[in-house]
Amino acid sequence: MSATRYTYLGPEGTFTEAALRTLPEAATRELVPMVSVPATLDAVRSGQAAGALVPIENSVEGGVTATLDELSRGEPLMIYREVVLPIAFALLVRPGTRLDDVKTVTGHPVAQPQVRNWLAAHLPDAVWESAASNADGARLVQEGRYDAAFAGEFAAATYGLQPLVTDIHDAVNAATRFVLVGRPGRPAAPTGADKTSVVVWLDDDHPGALLDLLQEFAVRGVNLMRIESRPTGEGIGNYCFSIDAEGHLTDRRVGEALMGLKRVSPQIRFLGSYPRAGAAADQAGPVRPGTSDEAFSLASDWLTRCLDGRFTPPVG
Repeated sequence: MSATRYTYLGPEGTFTEAALRTLPEAATRELVPMVSVPATLDAVRSGQAAGALVPIENSVEGGVTATLDELSRGEPLMIYREVVLPIAFALLVRPGTRLDDVKTVTGHPVAQPQVRNWLAAHLPDAVWESAASNADGARLVQEGRYDAAFAGEFAAATYGLQPLVTDIHDAVNAATRFVLVGRPGRPAAPTGADKTSVVVWLDDDHPGALLDLLQEFAVRGVNLMRIESRPTGEGIGNYCFSIDAEGHLTDRRVGEALMGLKRVSPQIRFLGSYPRAGAAADQAGPVRPGTSDEAFSLASDWLTRCLDGRFTPPVG
C-alpha cells in the first residue's frame, strides 16, 4: 500500500481538492485526482492509496448518492475524519467573454440547484449541461465546448480561465461535507465531539421495521444527525439506511445502540467513529439523563449486585 498517497474526486481544481488541502497531512502526501467516486475509493481498496477524500453530503441537495452507495457495497472501508467546506461558485469563462456572450453553461449536477435562482435572474436563456465535476466543467470551457462553467474561483488559474462573476450561491451558508476514507482499522480516538456512521439493512419488511431501528438509538439517548434510505439494487422496495449518529463507538450509549441494531438487523456495516468537523468537546450535544457512561456503569454494577445476592430492596 502507498502510505504517502491520497486520492480525491478530480480533476484538479475541484472543491474536493480544496477540502483535502485543508488537512495538515495533505502537505506531506501525493494527491492524486481520480475520475469518479468509485475509482477514488477503489484506489484505497486495491492498496494504491492510503486514503481517499470524497463528498458525502451537501447542505442544499442532501446526500451524495454515489458515495453513499459505494460505501455500502463492495469491500468495506472506514471513515476516519470529515471536512466541511463552505461552497460559493464563480462563473468561469475564457478571457474576453462577456455575460451577454454566455449561451451554454456547465457544472456538476449538484451545483445546479445551488445556482438555479442566479441563472434564472442573470442568464435565463442559457442552456445547462452537466459535467462529471465542476473542475471538469472548467476544462470543457477551456476546450471551447461551453461558454462558462460554475466552479470554485480557485480553479480559474488551473484552466486558464477568468472568473466573470464570483460568490454565487442561492443558499446562504451553503456547505459540502467530505469524508476521508481508508481501509478498516481502529476507529479514530474519541474527542468528546464525535460522529458514528453505519449502514443498516432491514432483516424483513414488516410494519414498524424502521421504528425498530430508530428505537435502538432513541431509548439510549443517541441523537441521529442524518438518516437516508438508499435502494439496495435488489428490486423495488428493497432499501438500506445510511445513518450518522452523534457520539463515538466507545460511548456506552452508542456502543449499546449498535449492539441493539445488530440484534434486530443482522446485516449492518460499521463505517467508523470520527471527530465532527469544527466541533470541540464543549460543543457536543447534551447527554440525556440516564444515558451517560457513568449511568450505564452504575446500572451494570447494580445488576451485578442483584446476581450476587447483594441487593437489598428498599423497605416499605
